[in-house]
Amino acid sequence: MEDGSFCPGSEMKYRRYTVLTITTTLLEEAALVAVVLWLLPKVAINIPFWGLIIMMIALGVYNYINYRLNKKALVKKPMISLDIGSRGRTTTLISPTGYVRVNGELWRASSSSIIAAGEEIVVVGIEGMTLLISPIEAKDNRTRKADAFSG
Repeated sequence: MEDGSFCPGSEMKYRRYTVLTITTTLLEEAALVAVVLWLLPKVAINIPFWGLIIMMIALGVYNYINYRLNKKALVKKPMISLDIGSRGRTTTLISPTGYVRVNGELWRASSSSIIAAGEEIVVVGIEGMTLLISPIEAKDNRTRKADAFSG
């Protein structure tokens, strides 16, 4: 790794990602050659061979830059900065799944009840990258608002 850290399984992710990137780049290059040498001449557009070489080099450089930038995302660990009991607000209808915003982050969420968009929720569990949520009772909301105004 470039940053000196080790993430288990990251070498396998890199290997698969590298193979996938090389394969798709070769397919893109083949498609470019087919279009320039076969399809464009049929509609009276002729690109010189040196033009094809420049386009292939540009496509290769573009794919290499994308590879380098996106490879880092494979080993980056998600920032989970919330705990059971964290509160947030739904951004979509939860029926049974949808999205919520907790601590400024957008999360996929699931609930056993239907929760309207814009409602306050509490995190009751985490299953993979999906939050298990429950609505905060309206009575609890009124109590908290009254407490905020009184003191």
